Amino acid sequence: MVSRHWMGLAHRDRANEYVLHLQHDTFRKIKSINGFKAAHILKREVDEGTEFLIITEWENIDAIKEFAGANFDVAVVPQLVQEIMIRYDDKVRHYDVEFETAAK
Repeated sequence: MVSRHWMGLAHRDRANEYVLHLQHDTFRKIKSINGFKAAHILKREVDEGTEFLIITEWENIDAIKEFAGANFDVAVVPQLVQEIMIRYDDKVRHYDVEFETAAK
């Protein structure tokens, strides 16, 4: 499994708009991709605004390429999201999931 990480700092007054965009647009689209496993929205308030860490989990890099294209290390940041953000990662980070555990 591969974990894909992206971080962005949103204008505080637009943070909820970003969450809605993820839930109603991005995540709906990626749910249909074979090999998509899960998505997480992590957020915290910082001095400058609302920071988000978006983590998606995939079976393999080929599934990620279906979402992000051949240059899968480049972040997929639609124009709306660019307007919501103060700053954001241009590149994503991918991690091979070495081990995971869950509660019983």
